[in-house]
Amino acid sequence: MNDTNLKKKKPLLDGKVKYKAEKYAKIDQKKKLVTLYDKAELYYQDIELKAGIIVFDYQKNEVYAGRIKDSTGAYTQSPIFKQGGQQVEPDSIRFNYKTKKALVWNSRTKQGEMNVKAEISKKENDSVYFLKKARFTTAKDVDNPEYYFQASRVKLVPGKKVVVGLTNMVIADVPTPLALPFAFFPMTEKSRSGLIIPSYNDSNTRGFSLQNGGYYFALSDNYDLAVLGDYYTNGSYAMRFESSYAKRYKFQGNVNVRFENLITSERGYPDYARTNIYNIQWTHSKDGKSNPNSRFSASVNLGSSKYYVSSINQVNVGSRLNNTLSSSISYSKTFNSVPQVNLSLTATHSQNTNTEDISMTLPTLQVSVDRIYPFAPKDGIKKGMLKNINLQYTVRGENRIATKDSLFFKPQMFRDAKIGFQHTIPLSTNFKVFKYFSATTSVNYNEVWYLKTIKKQFNVAQNKIIDTDVQGFDAFRTYSFNASLGTTIYGTFNFGDKKRIQAIRHLVRPTVSYSYTPSFAQYYDTYDPDGSGTMLKEYTRFDNGIFGAPGKTMSNNIGFNLSNSFEAKVTDKDSTKTEPKKVMLLNSLNFAASYDVTADSLRWSPMRVSGGTAFFNQKMNVNFATTLDPYAINNAGKRINTWNIDNGGSLFRMTSANMTVNYSFSSRGVKTKKKRTPKEKETEVVKTTCLVLIPI
Repeated sequence: MNDTNLKKKKPLLDGKVKYKAEKYAKIDQKKKLVTLYDKAELYYQDIELKAGIIVFDYQKNEVYAGRIKDSTGAYTQSPIFKQGGQQVEPDSIRFNYKTKKALVWNSRTKQGEMNVKAEISKKENDSVYFLKKARFTTAKDVDNPEYYFQASRVKLVPGKKVVVGLTNMVIADVPTPLALPFAFFPMTEKSRSGLIIPSYNDSNTRGFSLQNGGYYFALSDNYDLAVLGDYYTNGSYAMRFESSYAKRYKFQGNVNVRFENLITSERGYPDYARTNIYNIQWTHSKDGKSNPNSRFSASVNLGSSKYYVSSINQVNVGSRLNNTLSSSISYSKTFNSVPQVNLSLTATHSQNTNTEDISMTLPTLQVSVDRIYPFAPKDGIKKGMLKNINLQYTVRGENRIATKDSLFFKPQMFRDAKIGFQHTIPLSTNFKVFKYFSATTSVNYNEVWYLKTIKKQFNVAQNKIIDTDVQGFDAFRTYSFNASLGTTIYGTFNFGDKKRIQAIRHLVRPTVSYSYTPSFAQYYDTYDPDGSGTMLKEYTRFDNGIFGAPGKTMSNNIGFNLSNSFEAKVTDKDSTKTEPKKVMLLNSLNFAASYDVTADSLRWSPMRVSGGTAFFNQKMNVNFATTLDPYAINNAGKRINTWNIDNGGSLFRMTSANMTVNYSFSSRGVKTKKKRTPKEKETEVVKTTCLVLIPI
């Protein structure tokens, strides 16, 4: 006979069985049984089973699992049965993995927010369960709940419906008269459209009302809409539209639009009034992982200033004390070009509900270009004055609006807007001079554009100065120059290796700086302050602009700064250490002053002296500062162009002085047997600060 005519024997199992147990795993080939004892686990197809004891009968296609007793005789290791998305925690279970039928004793499971325990559960297939003597509760402890609903019979279709027989409410294990002969509960994981039942209210001024009633539209998995309304018997009404939206890994947000038409009293009466109020809220957030180079967010809360105060809807009662409405919408994007460019757009809104003042920026634009080295090679070291020349570019534009609630989004609101653009280009470089000196130079260029300027003139009819707006493009340009030259000088005084103090090191950093800002008097005009015809006072047409106005005063200063620090090498008290330790004697001792080249008098500024050091193992910090003025003062206390030493005083006149002492107490290094928590470690350091002011 040919072997190909023989039928292949069908295997007993349709998949691989994985199992383990702590005490033993016994296989009986004759009875076709696998017995697992103590912390037993069994994995077969989509079934996961953990229990104290598991008996796997692969001839009958059945699995039995139950608890075991510990040394005290108490039952432990209750079964945990998982199949697909369902999990059951019974006292014992008997399951046929071919027919999918199961018999469960004292099963515990969770359906939505409800915890369910049944004395006996029977599983017909993957979609139908029958429960006997089941209890439903939202309490965390399903075995000893504070309250529950006891049902005699239950038919459960997961994700679709629950049909129950006689159901009784039980509180503290005492049955109550509240009962239902039967009930039907639809179950679904998807949102469903439906009516929203209103609540009843009563008002002395508007009569009876129904509030917060409407309809909920489950439009899709990504967005929904709730339409709610209020109605009052005196004719007042309100409408609200609330929508939430989301897209996984992309964005999420919600929109609320509220409108109320409020009527007080009745038509024909002197106290009759009718007002319309509204409120718009919008929040939006973008998942940063969707596009790391682009970000968008919104938080909007705007509307009538009296909305929360005037609204009588119960939902808004808690917000009546809110006296500020604020909003912010921002978008930013990074362009990964060379050089890198960053762009941001921001719109803000701030509204005081008491004063009804509104300030907005619609919008603020900012673009910045990363640092550029135009003369440096793409690869290699930037060395020298030319290769280190670098520049940046930033432009900022704003549209500022200041208005009142009554003018919100009316033409006058936009007529009073202030619009401006500011362009900033800082250019700098650094290089070495004579090998030992470090030099830095920088030029700052600033250009401001305005779409509206002012003109001052005397108004004879009103007898005062009037600022007249001049529409049209106008601009001013300013620049400044800065340079500094400095070096570092080291000096060491050696006293010998056998001395307690082996050496003292003195570090000196002298710096000379120069800054120059010219006068921009070409942007200034004159006006008649009193109608006499004489142009006496000066002003610039760029006054009151968003980004300020050009300065008229020239600045031409030379600055001097001398920084010192002292450090000592001291023989360590620990004789086993061969190297001396470094001790900071004086952290800093600084002298700073400046000289005004263009000033007619008082060219030297007061000299500022400051310093600081630490004692007791860096635990106590002492900082001090004083101001020394070389010029004298007159009887009125005003500085005069006379040296203080020539006026009968000392070389310098002390005008201010202060000293700060800081000490920290720490338990570090103290041996304790008790292990400290991270919170105790954070709070173990206590600092004490003492500020000493020296009156002059």
